[in-house]
Amino acid sequence: MEKLLSKEIADQVKDLFTNLEQDVEILFFGEKEGCEYCAEVHQLVDEVASLDDRLSLQAYDLEENSELAETYRVSGSPTLVIAARDGDQLIDYGVRFLGAPAGHEFTTLIHDLLMVSKRRTELTDETRQFLKGLSEPMLLQVFVTPTCPYCPQAVFLAHQMAMESEFVQAEMVESNEFRDLAEKFMVSGVPQTTINSGADTVVGALPEQVMLERLQSVVAPINQ
Repeated sequence: MEKLLSKEIADQVKDLFTNLEQDVEILFFGEKEGCEYCAEVHQLVDEVASLDDRLSLQAYDLEENSELAETYRVSGSPTLVIAARDGDQLIDYGVRFLGAPAGHEFTTLIHDLLMVSKRRTELTDETRQFLKGLSEPMLLQVFVTPTCPYCPQAVFLAHQMAMESEFVQAEMVESNEFRDLAEKFMVSGVPQTTINSGADTVVGALPEQVMLERLQSVVAPINQ
């Protein structure tokens, strides 16, 4: 089988992985039928995980492993869960990819693996404080396309926010693969971040401070 990663790209990624600190596990959820990109995504993350011993991959079938999928709040395929491994324990930070991390989003996948391995984000203290103060679930769905150069910024910001709070789940959603979700939330431009299934919608890759203010405006009514 022909590799998806060229030797040049694989060598570049392997060099970046010298900065990995602790173990990371990629959970792949796919389906045998009706999933156009499952085989490709599985192969891609398998090639990535093989580049460093601190990375591992577990593959699951969405139907056959439905209980596990429910545990990780996975309802579509292909979906990737980027989790921290600590011995026999997996730590789920709520970092998700719905669809292929292709094009510009491949960079996001690599950044996420490094972030989870280091067990820390680059968010400001103000943002961390807000996220640690959450007491209600928050879902961030960042709709993207592989050719969007601004999408990785929005996705990585959302993924960092998920890592800082057990109440946040952040999903990169590939709009072309998950058309039902894109249509449901009327995605007409990317990146689009849908907060709590439509409580607010942010279009564009906003700076961290501006996104924080939008999240605060969503949470404020809940706390009133």
